[in-house]
Amino acid sequence: MKYRFIRVLGVVVALAGCLNMRAAMASDDNARHRILVSSDIGGTDPDDNQSMIHLLMYANEFDIEGLVSSPSFGEGSKEEISRMVAMYARDLPKLECGLKSEHGDSRGAYPSPEYLASITKQGRKGAAPLCGYGESTEGSDWIVKCARKEDSRPLWVLVWGALEDVAQALHDAPDIADKIRVYWIGGPNKKWGCNAYSYIARNFPSLWFIENNASYRGFIGRSSDGSMYQGGFWKTFMKDAGVMGNDFINYYGGNVKMGDTPSLLYLMSGDADTPDSDHWGGKFEPMSSSSCYAVTGQLCAADTVPCYSLMEWRLEGPVVDVAADSVCFTLTVDKQQWAGYHIGDGVYMVRYAPKAPAVLPYVIASEIEGFPVHEGCFTVGEKWNSENQYGFSSGNLVPMSIDLSVVNESGNKTTSWWTDVQDYTTSWQGSATISKWRQDIMEDWSKRFKWLK
Repeated sequence: MKYRFIRVLGVVVALAGCLNMRAAMASDDNARHRILVSSDIGGTDPDDNQSMIHLLMYANEFDIEGLVSSPSFGEGSKEEISRMVAMYARDLPKLECGLKSEHGDSRGAYPSPEYLASITKQGRKGAAPLCGYGESTEGSDWIVKCARKEDSRPLWVLVWGALEDVAQALHDAPDIADKIRVYWIGGPNKKWGCNAYSYIARNFPSLWFIENNASYRGFIGRSSDGSMYQGGFWKTFMKDAGVMGNDFINYYGGNVKMGDTPSLLYLMSGDADTPDSDHWGGKFEPMSSSSCYAVTGQLCAADTVPCYSLMEWRLEGPVVDVAADSVCFTLTVDKQQWAGYHIGDGVYMVRYAPKAPAVLPYVIASEIEGFPVHEGCFTVGEKWNSENQYGFSSGNLVPMSIDLSVVNESGNKTTSWWTDVQDYTTSWQGSATISKWRQDIMEDWSKRFKWLK
């Protein structure tokens, strides 16, 4: 009987080790990740507020070195981050008590609100011009300062919005490229900040970079499912669980979206050095090139590009004398307008990155006298970074992938860029690599809400 008990116990322990992806953070500083979060909180999508609450409730697990307000294309600012930190301050005594009761001193301490306020910085407001960078900001300068700290650990820059401040930091201090690791929630954010993305990809191919364009969708909760770990999570665990728990109802009616949270989850489980292994925040494959197309004329529905690809319209028009960063025409597509620029000698250029499969009509127009109106449409395929799987017939769509490979000391080509795996188990590429862990993640989080009740 005793032997059977020991054998069963051993099986249970082994299964727990395989199934529970939660990697306990040691108190040793070398086992903790240094992180800086760049968030478009307060902008058009309130899921950043949700993700900020999650981050603050797990703040003891990391060495948080920066909270930067990135371009929000709305009302986002560092003041919105400060508002969230103020709520955290009110809940902090209960969080500290719960942490002490459950983990003792083994999981680090929560940072003080005063410290978090000191590392909250304002980044760029609005998109970068065509070149991908502009003037330095408090946020971009802070990225540089943190990256240059004497520390054997890399600085993980978790980007929840556009890449403008990261691009600016790299432009101003190229030496930080080998000191940071970027995990970016791309997808729609790529559309909003494609100039900054283009600058980074073309100038820093050796950067350690995870480009999550679709996998993050595996974490977005289904409001139609009222179970306690889906649509019913707020009512079951958050309601009356401190200031942050009650505040959560103000974002999407309490339904847990948190599309940016996988960047943090990636560092909470598994081996951060191996993106192609399992993590709560996804599993990724090497990315040796980034899909990009030059558009030289009218497109038609038969012209198909992969989702999230860069598209660069390069059109001929009148020669004008305007500053390089001056917006002088617009691309209207998917009910939104995008700024275009004259790059010289009568050549005009605008970038766009489609966020989802669709057939998209477009119009390009300008008030410049003699500027030709361009109209057409194109098809967006569901498969990201797979140029060879789609065709084009107009002759005005030219593949020009951005090479992300570098030659190592052995003379072999390698890459340190990673992106969504070619897995279509669900409707969004790679999302199954996160959705399979969702209940484990939510169960772990629910324990912290109990500390607040």
